[in-house]
Amino acid sequence: MADEATLVLRAEALVAAATLLRDHPSARFRLLSDLTAAHWPGEERPFHVVYHLYSFDHNRRLRLKVKLRDGEEAPSVTGVWSGANWMEREAYDLFGVRFKGHPDLRRILLPEDWGSHPLRKDYPLEGRGERVYTKPKRKEFGE
Repeated sequence: MADEATLVLRAEALVAAATLLRDHPSARFRLLSDLTAAHWPGEERPFHVVYHLYSFDHNRRLRLKVKLRDGEEAPSVTGVWSGANWMEREAYDLFGVRFKGHPDLRRILLPEDWGSHPLRKDYPLEGRGERVYTKPKRKEFGE
């Protein structure tokens, strides 16, 4: 949304800011409605982790963004919003963003041996990382 505010935070300030935004009476962003990531390969900090918050008390939305270098970890916000658990796992699975302090950071959609993260812009469309699905042959009666 065009009128939605975005706060860009340093990774080390994320948990303190998230806790304040959840608990302060003038904010009360008690719902983490979405957590996602984006990959911008040409930037100094190519991974952006984006948190979408909603305040039921004030009917307001807020977006938080943390920019990370390749290999840098974001702090987990599962202690602030428990719903972040699977969202962080999805960002890890698809973008390779690791969350420091996550209680169970493992792939959620792809097999553990997948080998790479398919929503990164450097993910090969063919070659070393792609998988080809082969539909199993259907058995007919009498076979």
